Formats: sequence, C-alpha cells, structure tokens
Amino acid sequence: MIKNINTKKYNIKEIQNLVNKDLLQVNQIIEKNIGRKVPLIKNLSNHIFSAGGKRIRPLITLLTANLCKYKGNKHIALAACVELIHTATLLHDDVIDESKLRRGIPTANDVFGNKSSILVGDFLFSLAFELMVKNNSNPVLQILSKTSSTIAQGEVMQLSTIKNYKTSEYIYMKIIEAKTASLFSAASEISALISKSNKKAQNALKNYGKNLGIAFQLVDDALDYNGTSNMGKAIGDDFREGKITLPIIICISKANDKEKIFWKKTIESLKQNKSDFHKALQIIEKYNAVNLTLERAKKYSSKAIESLNIFSNSKVKSALESLAIIAIDRDK
Repeated sequence: MIKNINTKKYNIKEIQNLVNKDLLQVNQIIEKNIGRKVPLIKNLSNHIFSAGGKRIRPLITLLTANLCKYKGNKHIALAACVELIHTATLLHDDVIDESKLRRGIPTANDVFGNKSSILVGDFLFSLAFELMVKNNSNPVLQILSKTSSTIAQGEVMQLSTIKNYKTSEYIYMKIIEAKTASLFSAASEISALISKSNKKAQNALKNYGKNLGIAFQLVDDALDYNGTSNMGKAIGDDFREGKITLPIIICISKANDKEKIFWKKTIESLKQNKSDFHKALQIIEKYNAVNLTLERAKKYSSKAIESLNIFSNSKVKSALESLAIIAIDRDK
C-alpha cells in the first residue's frame, strides 16, 4: 500500500506547472523538428501529438533534472527525445494491435493508414537519435539507444504471446518491463547522468522510473477490464485482441476445467461471440483479478516512492512522489 507522505501532493496540472517553461520548450523542439519538408510527416505527427496526453515521460526527465539540481539546458532536448521515442512506439503499437482509438480520437493508422504510421514512427525514432547525438553525451546515448532496442524486443515478445493463453506471469512481467518500464527508467536515469550525480542517485532514479513504469502498465491492463475506463480506448480491447495481461493470467491460474476451455476458445482461438466479454468479466470478478492487479500496481508505486528517499524534501520530490500516486489513480 502507498505509505503516508508528509509532503504536499500535486495533481497532474500542478506538476506540469512546476516545469511549465521547460515543458513548453520541449513541445517547441518537437514542433520545430516535425515541421520539415514532408507534409505527411507533419500532418500525421500533429495528429497524434494534438491528441494530448499528460507527457508523463518528458515530465519525469524535467523533474528529475531539477531534483538533481542540474544547471544547463540539455534536459530539454533529452525530454523531447523521450517523448519522440514514446510517440514512435505508440504509432507502431496501434498498427500491430489494429487499434481504432487512442486518447479518445481515431488512431493515426486508422486515419492515415498502416504504412504511413509505421514510416512516420520510424522517422520519430530517427529524429530522437538525431537530437541525442546533438546532446553530445555518450552515456546518455548508450542508455536511450539501449532502451529503444529493449522496447522493440518487448514488442516482439508480446507479439509472440498474443493468443497464447499459457503465457506465464514471468514472461508477462518481462514484457512490461521492456515495453513500458524501460523508457520510464531511462527518462529518470539520464537526468542523473547529465547532472553528474553520484552512482547512488543514478540507481535511485533508475529504480524510480522502472517501478513507476511497471505500476503504470499494470493499471492500464486492469482498466481494460473494470468497465469504467476513461482512457480513450474501448473497454475489452485486450480481450478482443487475444492479448494476455495480468488479470487474465490470474484467472487462468485459478480456473476450473470449464473456465480453461473458455479461455482457450476466446483467447487462443479468438472464437468470440457478443456475450463472451461479459462472461470474461464475470470470471475476472469471481477471482478478484482486477483488484489483485491494482494491488500489485500499488506495491510498485510504493517502491517508486521509496526510491526517492535519498533525496531531500522539496516541491519537485513531492511532484515525483505524486506521479507515482497518479499512476494508480488516473482521476488525479
């Protein structure tokens, strides 16, 4: 459970306001670099960026740079790199998942087509590396390039588990560590590097990001089955795509013979009728799978907060702690 913290709690708007000037510069860098000579790149990029989002990952970079008392402007471009990498993965994810909706609007692949989305995603990856090189920091380049590779490996791992109802919890956790947590972790760690902080601070921020990312993804996976998600995507997408996440893994591990036949039919064979999702929700409720997933997320959120214990209390530290709470309570 989340421990009581004596410092002030912030909502997402208040957190953004703490680094508002830096965040504006991040957006300006992105807008300037996608506004090049190819109209399709600009139009498609603007489509996904204009959908909003809380900019959690670049926020982490900006806040942790402040936490490490960094003096300079490298963190601005690096926060932009982090957001570009994240956006590129979203474009690729939506093509792979054949998604139609993200953040409440049609996905780029639905509007512009799969080929355009893949190619613009590739462009955003390349642009991120171009900005990294300009930063002229080999350690940072190593972390972010390794992270990009790790994310891609996570995507391939997840692809191999789709429709495989025997996917283990171990493999599932490896996937979300690679796909989601690795970028959160890198977004935190690079601030310690450019600030020339000691190894203890670097490891603390690396662990903060990793645990925050895992908590974030666990909640996302739970929201797909709780019937109240307002995340801008259709409830039950994971089920309809045969995607194995923790709520389903929990249910399969506890299932009786009849339920195992149901999961094999709906997940592995993707033979689903209109009533199957409702039945899936009944089984998930029977085994308390959503709540168990959320409890797991809270533990990782607590670990993220505990990672910050080596730093002195400040507004920025409170903001980072608040992000870990917001990860499991999306209404804040």
